[in-house]
Amino acid sequence: MMNLKSSIIYYSVPPCLRVIILCIIFFGIISFTSCARNNDWITFRGEGGRGVSRTRITPPLGIRWKINLQSGDNSIRSLNPPVIIGNTIFFGSDDGNFYALDVESGFMRWVFKSGAEINSVPYADKDHVYFGCKDGKLYALCLQTGEEVWSFQTSSEINSQVQRYEDYIIFVGDADAFYFLSPQGEEQFRIHNPGWYNFTFLINDGIIYFATGPQTELIGPYDIKKREFLWYFDYHSMDAIWYSFSAVQGDLMFMGTANLYWEGMYLGYHAYNRHTGQLVWRHYFDGILNFPDIYDTYDYFVRNLNILDFMAPAVWRNLVIFTGGDNLARAFDVKTGQLRWEHNFDFPVSSPPTIADGRVYFGLLGDDHNPPMFVCISANDGRLLWQMETDGSILSAPVIAGKRVIFGTDKSVFYVLEQVF
Repeated sequence: MMNLKSSIIYYSVPPCLRVIILCIIFFGIISFTSCARNNDWITFRGEGGRGVSRTRITPPLGIRWKINLQSGDNSIRSLNPPVIIGNTIFFGSDDGNFYALDVESGFMRWVFKSGAEINSVPYADKDHVYFGCKDGKLYALCLQTGEEVWSFQTSSEINSQVQRYEDYIIFVGDADAFYFLSPQGEEQFRIHNPGWYNFTFLINDGIIYFATGPQTELIGPYDIKKREFLWYFDYHSMDAIWYSFSAVQGDLMFMGTANLYWEGMYLGYHAYNRHTGQLVWRHYFDGILNFPDIYDTYDYFVRNLNILDFMAPAVWRNLVIFTGGDNLARAFDVKTGQLRWEHNFDFPVSSPPTIADGRVYFGLLGDDHNPPMFVCISANDGRLLWQMETDGSILSAPVIAGKRVIFGTDKSVFYVLEQVF
């Protein structure tokens, strides 16, 4: 309601000024709520899974703060994209801890110790934050205090993102099941998962891309309300070990694949009609790799399989952009699949991309003589725009929320960058 004193002041001014005052108030509210929305990042890979932030941010970027989550020199295998709500960052780590950090200062608001390593992308609503764990539990914690509200025990490790759709909390157990829980942690129903691991999925218009069928050979888009598959996906024709998280724009769905063979890696980039399953375009490439001293092809491939968003595409305007799998960033025309540009780096890419304001952000591996890098290239033509050294290689796509760029590295270092004005 409007403050009484403000009302008296308002009605004492001339009518023409009242219109100006109302406009200032209205656009101020719109601006404030828009900024609040832009500061949040609560859905894995963003709207439509496209890996695009609506915020406007321009390099150079400076370090707002960074924190080392563990002591020692051992590398960790996963540090997945965080959730940002308001002024708090939420994420889990290989050390088994789930963290809530202040976005401005890095101050630890609370930490929750789970029963095992965490390789799950969390989800949060206004009251709770949810994440899976390798102890087989799905945890729901109080957003404000970090206290456990409930947990749900499965018979397998949970290495997937957690997603909420209407009244369902959805996640995947390795070679176990797709679970659909109530917000109170009670199982509503499940879909059998006969043999898929580190499984991520996109929910768009009430459809899951993809869910698992009754046999390992069957995956496809699944209508949550009707509880039925729309069509099944012939993944055998793609000849791959890894199938990436999908992105959707219009009628098209995009994904990447990777396979390992004795001479190297084989990378695939695919576009399908998401309603019918018809292939629209497809490209295959032999991976171009220039390994740092500490890696070979097998080690690099295994490293990537622990990253839940490995090879996830980013869709910006009429381009779909892939990073990860080799030394290159590649951009394809959304409709035709024509290769529009590619950028070959000196070292393999370490993370998928996130796009903001026409700029693509991701990580590069280093070696004993060259540090890992966080890089920014142009989405229009792939030109290198800016880069900075990082302590460890970036493990997952950076999250861009408001004026902050946020990511973690395999040295257990968590970064928050901000625009330098």
